[in-house]
Amino acid sequence: MPRESAAEPAEPTASAVRPESALPPGRPADRLLAELRDLRAADAPTRGGRTFAYVYDAGLPGVDELTGAAYDVFATVNALDPTVFPSVARLENDVVGAVSAILGVPGAQGSFTSGGTESILLAVKTARDHARTVRGVTRPQLVLPSTAHAAFHKAAHYLGLETVVVPVDPLTFRADAPAVANAVTERTALVVASAPSYAHGVLDPVAEIAAAAAARGVLCHVDACVGGWFLPFLARAGLPVEPFGLSVPGVTSISVDLHKYGYAHKGASVVLYRDAELRRHQYFAYADWPGYPVVNPTAQGTKSGGLLAQAWAVLHHLGHDGYTALARRVALAADQLLPALRAMDGVRVLGDPAGSLIAFTVCGPAGTPDLGLVLRTADEMRERGWYLQPQLSCDGLPPNLHLTLTPATSDRVEPLLADLAESLVAARVCEPLTVDPAAAGAAAALDPDTLTPKDVASLLAFAGLDREQGLPARMAPVLALLDALPSRLKERMLTEFVGSLFRV
Repeated sequence: MPRESAAEPAEPTASAVRPESALPPGRPADRLLAELRDLRAADAPTRGGRTFAYVYDAGLPGVDELTGAAYDVFATVNALDPTVFPSVARLENDVVGAVSAILGVPGAQGSFTSGGTESILLAVKTARDHARTVRGVTRPQLVLPSTAHAAFHKAAHYLGLETVVVPVDPLTFRADAPAVANAVTERTALVVASAPSYAHGVLDPVAEIAAAAAARGVLCHVDACVGGWFLPFLARAGLPVEPFGLSVPGVTSISVDLHKYGYAHKGASVVLYRDAELRRHQYFAYADWPGYPVVNPTAQGTKSGGLLAQAWAVLHHLGHDGYTALARRVALAADQLLPALRAMDGVRVLGDPAGSLIAFTVCGPAGTPDLGLVLRTADEMRERGWYLQPQLSCDGLPPNLHLTLTPATSDRVEPLLADLAESLVAARVCEPLTVDPAAAGAAAALDPDTLTPKDVASLLAFAGLDREQGLPARMAPVLALLDALPSRLKERMLTEFVGSLFRV
């Protein structure tokens, strides 16, 4: 057989190329951008003030254009090594310095991260390593209120800490400081408080929790991913805000998301520590290999400098006065929304919201929260073009609808309330939403660890989650069934469902 020339390589074998994943022929840039815009058309809107979760919109002209342009300037800069790209260190010092000026103390040190989850992951890693090195803790525990963000459980899962979950007050939804103090042991590496909690938007008693941690020589982290860049400017606007930053005795670290009320694009957060000695436990360094010496301040290695640049740009663009004015707009929206919600028949606002996050439940004729009404109301609102985030019941805490207020929603409160009133009426005339007790009981008896993917697919189809058919237009029946299932079974089902969305 003739030898194949270098100019004419052999055809790849079937094992070398997967035809279904092969790239198509090249296409013009304008067509590709048009296709991307078409894909976005099916998403919830991120601007315009009608999506009350996941997005944070300053509602100001030019901010998105600024962040996009700033990202472009630094998009190709590799923030892995500030000795090669010294501009990265300059920008990060400016951004972390700005956060420290608002929430820090003299000597505070921090890092820019990709978001609240990474900031929390790093704070937990720091506390674990600090407890191991300084106190000799070998089986570390993480003490946290039941309303602490799920990212703490993710961090504990990744990093090998045992979680000790403390119930919150069922009326105020705030962490119970004495109960948290009683949960602290010699094994506790970190105690957590929220400012505010995401689920209900209430501010935990940070000073009491931090004092209890300090009395036992334990670190205390404040999750201010939501409120860290909002509450200080709310105070600057003249509204009362309980202290929660590093100036509070006993608080040793804090996380602040700049892609929330800092109005940077997604991928911008800061974790801040009381001093450089504590931050040192966050770092990873390795030199015992033949490549370049590795020093990673954060979980990421290689990363674009664009995210840092856009956060820096919007901070300097808005400044103290700009952020104060935006915080005032959110406060005015809350002042308009909260009394109207409380005046609605059958609606109960949960706790005393600290400012920008509001959760409310819907009660039935007996005056108790009604899961069906909550979920039906969410569906009715979505039909009217609004996205309110449904939150299921948990350990005696009621199901509810969550709203995130931003400056862009400040002039949307009146139409929101009008549509909410209509949605409540429509939800009440729907047939009651019930889950077959026998089916729920049979499902609850299943062991999530022994289910096969086929078993889970059958359960998902029964619940109304079929990847071939896509999500149903109305999610109330699906969520009602999920609400009735044990947490571990829910987690297994949702893991399989989300995994099914990514087919290769």
